[in-house]
Amino acid sequence: MKNDKKSYGELNDLNLKTLIALSRCYQTIHKKLSKVFKEGGLTTSQFAVLEVLYHKGDLKICEIIEKILSTGGNMTVVIDNLEKDGLVKRYSDVHDRRATLISITDKGREKIEEIFPIHLEYLKEIFSVLSPEEKKILIVLLKKLSGI
Repeated sequence: MKNDKKSYGELNDLNLKTLIALSRCYQTIHKKLSKVFKEGGLTTSQFAVLEVLYHKGDLKICEIIEKILSTGGNMTVVIDNLEKDGLVKRYSDVHDRRATLISITDKGREKIEEIFPIHLEYLKEIFSVLSPEEKKILIVLLKKLSGI
């Protein structure tokens, strides 16, 4: 049986190769970073929530979802688990009693201050293969691709 490589045309083949390269790159980076979070006792989603609260302040759940580029499917569970571990707390929004704000606790702040520097070191290692100019070009290209 012959193992001929199927072609869908030069442009389609290039688009498929681009998608595969982008997906593999994301998976590789995600796998390396997930290791940092797991060693710190957090899931990727838990880290993302703590990081955004640490850097942006108290937020509503819908704002957290928007800022961490996540779907809302399991966000309540993620926040419930962080609250159970004493890393975040909920309180009513004084401007909108229907809304609940999520706040990082001192324990949560300590946890993110422990993990975030390690996260930065991993990012430094991951992106060390690119020059500063290549990183700028990549940002432009990715923003262009995502329609931003």
